[in-house]
Amino acid sequence: MSLLTIDGLRAGYGAGDVLKDVSLHVDEGECIAVLGANGAGKTSLLRAISGLMARSAGALAFGGQALPAEPCRVAARGIAHVPEGRGTIPGLSVEENLLVGAYLQKDKKQIRRDVDEAFARFPVLQRYRRRQAVQLSGGEQQMLAISRALMSHPRLLLLDEPSFGLAPKIVSAVYGALQGVLQERRIAVVLVEQSAELAMRAARRAYVLKHGKVAGTGNAAEMLHSDELRQMYLGRDAERA
Repeated sequence: MSLLTIDGLRAGYGAGDVLKDVSLHVDEGECIAVLGANGAGKTSLLRAISGLMARSAGALAFGGQALPAEPCRVAARGIAHVPEGRGTIPGLSVEENLLVGAYLQKDKKQIRRDVDEAFARFPVLQRYRRRQAVQLSGGEQQMLAISRALMSHPRLLLLDEPSFGLAPKIVSAVYGALQGVLQERRIAVVLVEQSAELAMRAARRAYVLKHGKVAGTGNAAEMLHSDELRQMYLGRDAERA
């Protein structure tokens, strides 16, 4: 069953549309990858879903109901967005960042359990719980950003370039922990990732964007091993993968 359905989405800044008639769907508990060259519209797609970019046309439905355009209402419906560049609140401590992520939750005992889960998932966060987010390394900030998003108990997680700028060891730790929690909670994911191979190994299906339009879609594993699709849509990154 589809959790998120997008039909004919057009969105952009000012008078120009970056996304042009984009249609896709995400099923309950499914991870899809969104791939494409720089400027293809990947980040714009996530921003349009979460309400951070104006939509000029198209229909978006979430859980069978129209998805609002205001970011606060999108979050309240159960969509969490981890933007490119981590998106932590620099001046707040690690623990304060986590509590900000739980602002929609009312059960204080559950919030405490969720904080403890975040610390168990990424022990370094517990070690630095009183440290300001700005003092963390890039990898630690990414762990915090993902953990903060999970504090809201989302049904859909939007992840924008989670491995960007991270060492391979940190990428493995982040993806390992993420895969575990997604399987446990059955959270759906829209994943934008710089590495085509990493994204398609994590996802079940993939969409390729080109100039703001869907240029290809299919089973992620099949696309990963299709030379024609890799060269046509994914470029040099796929050739190296």
